[in-house]
Amino acid sequence: MSATIALPTRRLLRDSGADTIRGIALITVCYLLMAFSDVLVKYALPMAGLTAAILFRGTIGAATVLAITARNGRQGLARLRPVRTGLVLLRSILQAVVGITWFAAWESMALADSYAVGFATPLIATLAAVVLLGERLDWPRALGTLFGFAGVIIMLRPDGNLWNPAMPMLLTGIIASAFARLMTRTLSTTETPECLAFSLLLMHLPVALCMLWFIPMHAIPLPALAALLVLGLLSGVSQMMNARAYALAPVSALGPFDYSSMIWAVALGWLCFGETPNVAAMQGAVVIALAGLYSLHSEQRRRGREKGAA
Repeated sequence: MSATIALPTRRLLRDSGADTIRGIALITVCYLLMAFSDVLVKYALPMAGLTAAILFRGTIGAATVLAITARNGRQGLARLRPVRTGLVLLRSILQAVVGITWFAAWESMALADSYAVGFATPLIATLAAVVLLGERLDWPRALGTLFGFAGVIIMLRPDGNLWNPAMPMLLTGIIASAFARLMTRTLSTTETPECLAFSLLLMHLPVALCMLWFIPMHAIPLPALAALLVLGLLSGVSQMMNARAYALAPVSALGPFDYSSMIWAVALGWLCFGETPNVAAMQGAVVIALAGLYSLHSEQRRRGREKGAA
């Protein structure tokens, strides 16, 4: 008799202090890895081109997830199988759109500037989660989100000099990203983090093949090739962490920590490309950091109350 492979069963969406703290820890590390990935993309783009960046991210990233899950044999590979195939496919398409729009924007925008505009994503996702998913938005989470968004407004004031022709394309990616986050939270009830990460990255392959008709690839120098290989590895790991974080914590709780990536963008943009953020960006970054610390403190206090009640 052949061994039976246990497939994932439907899970309930929880909102506990302990799970939320774990989700916050995962998403914070995830955003750090994504920031390094973004630096690699911005470095490789002038040498390799947009199509190569999408292709390598998908190919190496999917292979990374496959290698991690294959360590557990058939049981591990079964975790790659989708349950709600149509919704998983739609989420993967949305995320491919996000990748294309952001990668293209970096050809003419600084990392810190694009991140500043992208911080509209958690606010859109939080409000949509309340309406569409019925998530609880208490005062600490609402204040953390609004406080972080206030930092974005500081960056986007007229003298911030963030507007350029790439902005409409980037805004398209921001909207797609917000709804993809909601789908990540919803799909976590039936899909594994490995499935969500693998399907997302695998979708990059047909997208890149279609892009070849419009943006042909050319010979890739060795430094750019090395950067794209590391990009794929980091993408595989970070996407698994991202899916797990949204399975543990509500969208509204994780939203303020999206703003922490601004710290990495400013630091890495300065170290790697000599990009000096303007005063508005630095002032907004301080407000954003305070919003994240406030949200973390609120969730820790909530976890303490839950332990006391138990």
